[in-house]
Amino acid sequence: MSGLPLAPTWLPLVELALREDLGSGDVTSNLLIEADRAGRARIEARVPLIVCGLEVARRVFRELDPALRFESLREDGERVAAGSALARVEGPLRSLLAGERTALNFLGRLCGIATFTRRFVDAVAGTPARIVDTRKTLPGWRTLDKYAASVGGARNHRIGLFDGILIKDNHIAAAGGVVQAVTAARAGAPAGLRIQVEVESLAAAREALESGADFLLLDNRSPDELRAIAAAVGGRALLEASGGITLENVRSVAETGVRRISIGALTHSAPGADVALEVEG
Repeated sequence: MSGLPLAPTWLPLVELALREDLGSGDVTSNLLIEADRAGRARIEARVPLIVCGLEVARRVFRELDPALRFESLREDGERVAAGSALARVEGPLRSLLAGERTALNFLGRLCGIATFTRRFVDAVAGTPARIVDTRKTLPGWRTLDKYAASVGGARNHRIGLFDGILIKDNHIAAAGGVVQAVTAARAGAPAGLRIQVEVESLAAAREALESGADFLLLDNRSPDELRAIAAAVGGRALLEASGGITLENVRSVAETGVRRISIGALTHSAPGADVALEVEG
């Protein structure tokens, strides 16, 4: 994704999160803070991270109270040190505190995905391989999760089932074989959609290519297996490795000759980034 997804794809999440957290109102702040009291606060990184999601955080406060003013101090994609200020918020103090947790929840997840992704991207730097995300996203969060992965430096794979053809093992079984599956896909594929086939051996890779596949997904193959397949058919198709990829082995996978490495963990297992809001006055 080249920029933050259109608001209609994620704004309902903000609205839901605010309703979920606020309920009938912030009892604590309403008891302790005068209704007309104003305040200001900074949002800061407690750990080194890749910034992501500031505009979403801004929208949290705007939806809660238009009187709140949000100033971004960084841009999505920046690498910052622990203690760095990311944004400032100023306005009615009750509203500011009511939006704190929701804004931080969005920021923590998005910065976490971007930061985790960047670690994989950095690990393969200097090789021809690119890191790719998957559809293993938090339900409802697809566009935001994939945006965060792209901010971290990954390429986005399919957004959904509608914008790419990926023939996996269950499709092959249902179709009666690789040849039948690829033939059927090629016969009816919408213009512009390439056909990718999941394979688990060199023999299957050759069969898929002979049937007309455009590129291959090599699932759960060892570096030695990937290297052998890349040497045999790499010049005929784009090769993507997937399954069992970790920060410890991603470099060795990138050096086998594959051009893409897809990693579900970017979005389903990224640790949240530690961000905080501190009232300054």
